[in-house]
Formats: sequence, structure tokens, C-alpha cells
Amino acid sequence: MKKVEAVIASEKVSAVNDALRKAGVGGVTVIDGKGRGAGHREAVSAGRGTSYFVPQFHSRTAIVTVVDDSKVEAVVNAILSAASTGSPGDGKIFISTIEDAVDVGSKKRGTGAV
Repeated sequence: MKKVEAVIASEKVSAVNDALRKAGVGGVTVIDGKGRGAGHREAVSAGRGTSYFVPQFHSRTAIVTVVDDSKVEAVVNAILSAASTGSPGDGKIFISTIEDAVDVGSKKRGTGAV
């Protein structure tokens, strides 16, 4: 099993969720947050347009799912096709190995818990 975590622009969440559903992903966790990175930050007006500032952080969303090893490439490609604009700051995808899992409700352990 692999955990795939994608940190993407918040406005891409719906498109990525739809792409993951089409790729056969059963469930995802969505976490809203803020972050900073290489992407360009637009100046924002303040005080009725009399002053401008560049925000320190971007609005970002992390989408987390756990899938079988055989689905990892399909999941990564689904995320890339839905979230990538080809610009710096589109996000990152992290893939890590899951050694074990336990479903809290059914108390199932291992691959049956995912």
C-alpha cells in the first residue's frame, strides 16, 4: 500500500477529486491550509485600493489517499492531469509506503482496513 499526498492550489480540489474518482480511488481526505513556495504571489489591495501588499502564504489544500501499489501511477497521472498548469507553484505529490493500517470502526488490520 502507498499513501499519496498531493498539495495543490485550493481551486483545483474539485477537478482533482473528480479525476481521482474516475481513477478508481474510493476515498480521500482533504485538508485546507496555507503554504509558501516557488509560485508567484499576486499583490492584494487593501484599504479600498489605496495600498497593496504581497501575501506571505498561498491558500493550499492537501489531498491524501491510500491505494494499492498497482494504482499509484494512475493516481499520480490523474492528479497531474487535473492540477498541473505547467507553472511553478502548482504543487507537489508525495508518495510513501504504508506498513500497516487499522480501521477504527471495524478493527480490521492490514489491506482490509484501507
